[in-house]
Amino acid sequence: MSSVSTPASDSLSRLQLRLQKMPPVRAMALRVDDFDPATGLALSAPLSANINDKGCAFGGSLCSMMTLASWGSASLALDLAGFPEAEVYVQDSTVRYLAPLYDDLHARARLEDGHDWAEFVRTYRNRGKARANLCAEIHCADGRLASSFVGRFVALRPQA
Repeated sequence: MSSVSTPASDSLSRLQLRLQKMPPVRAMALRVDDFDPATGLALSAPLSANINDKGCAFGGSLCSMMTLASWGSASLALDLAGFPEAEVYVQDSTVRYLAPLYDDLHARARLEDGHDWAEFVRTYRNRGKARANLCAEIHCADGRLASSFVGRFVALRPQA
């Protein structure tokens, strides 16, 4: 993350702090790398903290990374629009495991094609709730797709 303070870097720092408050995420040694509305949120974690008995990345860590990258994308979109208090939940998801990953974990999540953040934020602003469909991927060092994720996320205005 950049050392210059901007609204986006402030939001990324807040997201990193939120994630570190979750013990399972802290154990994964997960890092927030960057966010761009067009390309999504990038997270990373070392293989050494997410390794299974076969010496490759633990499937639960792969799923968690992609879920968190998607959740974080929706949370950041709302934070950047002035709604840092929005509560974002995963509603449902599908994960595919396609190849073992023997490298550090790098997940990137983005909105599914045909969806846009402006509509998501507008719906949240007007109705106090919104849904977003996101997808995420983790690739092997050689470029092969290791895992893919598709999920629906719901953002709700906090209960008073």
